[in-house]
Amino acid sequence: MNRTLFFLLEKEFRQLLRNRQLFRTLLIAPVIQLILLPLAADYSVKNISIAVVDNDHSTISQKLIAKITASGHFKLTGYTASYNEALSMVEQDKADLAVQIPVNFERGLVRENEQKLYVAIDAIEGTKANLGGAYLTTIIKDFNDDIRLNWQKVPTMDDAPQITIAASNWYNPYMNYKLYIVPAILVTLVTAIAAMQSAFNIVQEKESGTIEQINVSPIKKHIFIIGKLIPFLVLGIVIFTIGLLVGWLFYGVVPAGNLLVLYASLVTYFFAMLGLGLLVSTYSSTQMQAMSLSFFFINIFNMMSGAFSSVDSMPQWAQNIVVAFPPSHFIKIMRMVVLKGSGFSDVAYHLAAMAVIGIVLNTWAVLNYRKTS
Repeated sequence: MNRTLFFLLEKEFRQLLRNRQLFRTLLIAPVIQLILLPLAADYSVKNISIAVVDNDHSTISQKLIAKITASGHFKLTGYTASYNEALSMVEQDKADLAVQIPVNFERGLVRENEQKLYVAIDAIEGTKANLGGAYLTTIIKDFNDDIRLNWQKVPTMDDAPQITIAASNWYNPYMNYKLYIVPAILVTLVTAIAAMQSAFNIVQEKESGTIEQINVSPIKKHIFIIGKLIPFLVLGIVIFTIGLLVGWLFYGVVPAGNLLVLYASLVTYFFAMLGLGLLVSTYSSTQMQAMSLSFFFINIFNMMSGAFSSVDSMPQWAQNIVVAFPPSHFIKIMRMVVLKGSGFSDVAYHLAAMAVIGIVLNTWAVLNYRKTS
């Protein structure tokens, strides 16, 4: 049996290396994507266009406008005389926000210790609207605090006590989004290798007719399946290693935890995902069918596994479904090990979940393969 498996592995590796175009694509494409995607998937929003209606033209209003534009998040695209003009710029996509400073803004602030601003936000792009509104609110709050500090009278013993909050960010103190997004993107890249290519490889045997010869040969089916999946496990480990090097060289992402935890988790993850690829191949007669099924699962995994949006923000029914997705567990493991330095005890639940999912998928695939071949 071991000798048979050895010859099968030799045959699979030779076949994989013989297809140089596919081999180059599998190695080069993930590297290019890992370099480009973190640059594009930026969670911060900059260059938000803003139109300002300054009906006061006072020193305070000019300082407020200067503070907004100096923040780095906003660019002044309109300085209009009326709110209708500013709203027209929003309607024509020339501005994302419109701020109206009322008449006697400074006078009301001095005499009544309060004043109001009117802000209109284009909410077609929800993310930009939420972040733009949050940025602007923070800037106005800081501006208001500066005014109160400058105008504050000499404190007396009768002043009310104040509570000061000092916050610190653990594990990612500078809120560098690349440390958060690079591990998740690396998981999405190796997912495509595990799920798609393993399915294509077995379906290719069906299309060429060699699967019938294998079925009537003395080779046991579980040996055949293992021989088909191990090369992609090795290829996935190589791509994962290259991805870690790219993350270190281009973005300075260095795992805070033990690499042994990462690779043990990777092997468990591939056990589950290769089982999915095998299951897809048992339901596919052509590579086109395998591609369609693989894309169906990969798109769902990418959107719902927490790579780009938090799972906790999803509805409860969606969170219950995501528990059955191997990528969601591996993404959590990657972030825990890379950012927090977590060990085996910390990721034990996610490892166990991936192992159980892998057992279910592989058992289902083997039983279905015996039934249809």
